[in-house]
Amino acid sequence: MRIGEGHAGKSALENRVIYISNLKEEGGDILRAPLLSKEDFISYFCAPLISKGNIKGVVEMFYRSKRDPDPEILDFAESIALQAAIAIDNASMFNDLQRSNIELSLAYDTTIEGWSKALDLRDKETEGHSQRVTEMTVRIARDMGISEEELIHVRRGALLHDIGKMGIPDNILLKPGKLNDEEWVIMRKHPIFAYELLHPISYLRPALDIPYCHHEKWDGTGYPRGLKGEQIPMSSRIFSIVDVWDALRSDRPYRPAWSEEKTLEHIKSLSGIDFDPKVVDVFLKGCLPSL
Repeated sequence: MRIGEGHAGKSALENRVIYISNLKEEGGDILRAPLLSKEDFISYFCAPLISKGNIKGVVEMFYRSKRDPDPEILDFAESIALQAAIAIDNASMFNDLQRSNIELSLAYDTTIEGWSKALDLRDKETEGHSQRVTEMTVRIARDMGISEEELIHVRRGALLHDIGKMGIPDNILLKPGKLNDEEWVIMRKHPIFAYELLHPISYLRPALDIPYCHHEKWDGTGYPRGLKGEQIPMSSRIFSIVDVWDALRSDRPYRPAWSEEKTLEHIKSLSGIDFDPKVVDVFLKGCLPSL
């Protein structure tokens, strides 16, 4: 109904309770409404739903017997209207907040995906590298029993796995030949750079495990902290295998892509050395056939 239309519209327009003692004598369109015509209503009250100065609607009360507009009934109508207005307003605020959170989350993820593509371009990774390793990592993590809530952070961490390379000079990052010892010292700082870059961003802290720890090795010989075994976060243990898989299966300037069989044998050979044996088993048995 429009504001000012009918009894309810008038109540909303004039911001007051409207009372009709006998609808049949009053006439109007109320009793001709399909849902009300056979209800034999006599008396009628309506009150505007107002919250924080805004009209939310109108509550209507129908009686099958005549009711006089005594203060008790009017107070009851106003009380019902006030409570309903607050409830509707709270529900609207909650829905708006949920919608805003969803939109904000989508904006975050779109921004992260943009960063990821920029990193691939700078590091001259094969096209779609970050997206491929992210999708595979999330798939294996789900098979390993990681919750859907945690998978959000796994996905973000996988997309940003090499963001620390933003701090590596181009002459080292893009060097066509092998790095010397001094250059490797600098290159191995990129997980630390990732930590320093992402840790101040509160919503990305739960996603830090992969950017910070994906070069740690099961036997403790990795970097930057030399973590060993289950000291390494599970998401990082998963990602390290996926990263090697995708790297070896892609053409690089210094070598052609490896075959699937050769890559699988290489990953098997590093089980218990570079990689968590349990994750290797899940990777080999459950994930590859579905790719």
